[in-house]
Amino acid sequence: MNIELTEKEFRRLLDMVYVGNWILNSTREDKRIKAYDELESKIFSYCIKAGMYSLFEVVDNEVLPSMEFADGGIHEAIMDYEDTVFYEILAEELARRDMDFAPIDSENADELASRIDEYIEEFEQNGVDNITLDK
Repeated sequence: MNIELTEKEFRRLLDMVYVGNWILNSTREDKRIKAYDELESKIFSYCIKAGMYSLFEVVDNEVLPSMEFADGGIHEAIMDYEDTVFYEILAEELARRDMDFAPIDSENADELASRIDEYIEEFEQNGVDNITLDK
Protein backbone atom coordinates (compact mmCIF):
# COMPACT_ATOMS: atom_id res chain seq x y z
CA MET A 1 0.00 0.00 0.00
CA ASN A 2 1.21 3.50 -0.80
CA ILE A 3 -0.13 6.65 0.76
CA GLU A 4 0.78 10.04 -0.68
CA LEU A 5 0.99 12.87 1.84
CA THR A 6 2.19 16.43 1.73
CA GLU A 7 4.86 17.35 4.26
CA LYS A 8 2.21 19.16 6.33
CA GLU A 9 -0.10 16.11 6.25
CA PHE A 10 2.76 13.82 7.24
CA ARG A 11 3.63 16.10 10.16
CA ARG A 12 0.01 15.95 11.33
CA LEU A 13 0.04 12.17 10.93
CA LEU A 14 3.08 12.03 13.23
CA ASP A 15 1.10 13.95 15.85
CA MET A 16 -1.88 11.61 15.50
CA VAL A 17 0.26 8.48 15.70
CA TYR A 18 2.09 9.79 18.75
CA VAL A 19 -1.13 10.81 20.55
CA GLY A 20 -2.80 7.51 19.69
CA ASN A 21 0.10 5.48 21.02
CA TRP A 22 0.29 7.70 24.10
CA ILE A 23 -3.37 7.04 24.91
CA LEU A 24 -3.06 3.31 24.26
CA ASN A 25 0.27 2.67 25.98
CA SER A 26 1.32 5.45 28.37
CA THR A 27 -0.32 3.89 31.43
CA ARG A 28 0.53 0.26 30.68
CA GLU A 29 4.13 0.26 31.99
CA ASP A 30 5.45 -3.26 31.22
CA LYS A 31 2.22 -4.38 29.50
CA ARG A 32 2.55 -2.07 26.50
CA ILE A 33 0.88 -3.11 23.27
CA LYS A 34 3.99 -3.73 21.18
CA ALA A 35 2.15 -3.58 17.86
CA TYR A 36 1.37 0.10 18.45
CA ASP A 37 4.94 0.87 19.53
CA GLU A 38 6.20 -0.87 16.39
CA LEU A 39 3.80 1.03 14.14
CA GLU A 40 4.78 4.32 15.74
CA SER A 41 8.43 3.45 15.12
CA LYS A 42 7.68 2.55 11.50
CA ILE A 43 5.80 5.79 10.84
CA PHE A 44 8.51 7.88 12.50
CA SER A 45 11.15 6.12 10.41
CA TYR A 46 9.70 7.94 7.38
CA CYS A 47 11.05 11.16 8.91
CA ILE A 48 14.41 10.05 7.52
CA LYS A 49 13.14 10.19 3.92
CA ALA A 50 11.29 13.43 4.63
CA GLY A 51 14.41 15.08 6.03
CA MET A 52 12.70 15.72 9.38
CA TYR A 53 15.74 14.72 11.38
CA SER A 54 14.84 16.67 14.50
CA LEU A 55 11.60 14.73 14.96
CA PHE A 56 13.10 11.29 15.59
CA GLU A 57 15.97 9.59 17.34
CA VAL A 58 17.32 6.07 17.09
CA VAL A 59 17.61 4.12 20.34
CA ASP A 60 18.72 0.49 20.29
CA ASN A 61 18.08 0.34 16.52
CA GLU A 62 14.52 1.57 17.02
CA VAL A 63 13.23 4.85 15.56
CA LEU A 64 11.44 6.84 18.25
CA PRO A 65 9.90 10.29 18.49
CA SER A 66 12.65 12.67 19.61
CA MET A 67 12.58 14.75 22.75
CA GLU A 68 12.32 17.79 20.49
CA PHE A 69 9.15 16.31 18.99
CA ALA A 70 7.70 15.39 22.40
CA ASP A 71 8.55 18.81 23.82
CA GLY A 72 7.18 20.64 20.79
CA GLY A 73 3.66 21.15 22.11
CA ILE A 74 2.09 17.75 21.60
CA HIS A 75 1.88 17.11 25.33
CA GLU A 76 -0.03 20.35 25.80
CA ALA A 77 -2.64 18.99 23.39
CA ILE A 78 -2.73 15.71 25.33
CA MET A 79 -3.09 17.60 28.62
CA ASP A 80 -5.97 19.67 27.21
CA TYR A 81 -7.71 16.46 26.20
CA GLU A 82 -7.06 14.84 29.60
CA ASP A 83 -8.40 17.91 31.45
CA THR A 84 -11.56 17.94 29.36
CA VAL A 85 -12.17 14.22 29.84
CA PHE A 86 -11.44 14.49 33.58
CA TYR A 87 -13.97 17.27 34.10
CA GLU A 88 -16.61 15.60 31.92
CA ILE A 89 -16.29 12.29 33.77
CA LEU A 90 -16.26 14.01 37.16
CA ALA A 91 -19.33 16.07 36.25
CA GLU A 92 -21.24 12.99 35.15
CA GLU A 93 -20.21 10.97 38.22
CA LEU A 94 -21.25 13.78 40.57
CA ALA A 95 -24.54 14.28 38.71
CA ARG A 96 -25.28 10.54 38.90
CA ARG A 97 -24.38 10.55 42.60
CA ASP A 98 -26.79 13.46 43.14
CA MET A 99 -29.47 11.31 41.50
CA ASP A 100 -28.60 8.32 43.73
CA PHE A 101 -27.15 6.49 40.72
CA ALA A 102 -30.64 5.86 39.36
CA PRO A 103 -30.70 4.13 35.98
CA ILE A 104 -30.89 6.79 33.28
CA ASP A 105 -33.93 6.63 31.05
CA SER A 106 -36.07 8.99 28.99
CA GLU A 107 -37.74 10.33 32.15
CA ASN A 108 -34.59 11.53 33.91
CA ALA A 109 -32.11 12.03 31.06
CA ASP A 110 -32.83 15.77 30.89
CA GLU A 111 -32.26 16.10 34.63
CA LEU A 112 -28.92 14.31 34.32
CA ALA A 113 -27.87 16.53 31.42
CA SER A 114 -28.85 19.64 33.36
CA ARG A 115 -26.88 18.55 36.43
CA ILE A 116 -23.85 17.71 34.28
CA ASP A 117 -24.06 21.16 32.65
CA GLU A 118 -24.15 22.81 36.10
CA TYR A 119 -21.04 20.96 37.20
CA ILE A 120 -19.23 21.72 33.94
CA GLU A 121 -20.05 25.40 34.37
CA GLU A 122 -18.69 25.28 37.94
CA PHE A 123 -15.49 23.58 36.79
CA GLU A 124 -15.03 26.08 33.96
CA GLN A 125 -15.29 28.95 36.44
CA ASN A 126 -13.40 27.47 39.41
CA GLY A 127 -11.68 24.25 38.43
CA VAL A 128 -11.66 21.99 41.49
CA ASP A 129 -11.21 24.85 44.00
CA ASN A 130 -14.70 24.39 45.46
CA ILE A 131 -14.60 20.61 45.77
CA THR A 132 -14.45 19.37 49.33
CA LEU A 133 -14.51 15.92 50.84
CA ASP A 134 -16.27 15.12 54.06
CA LYS A 135 -14.29 12.72 56.22
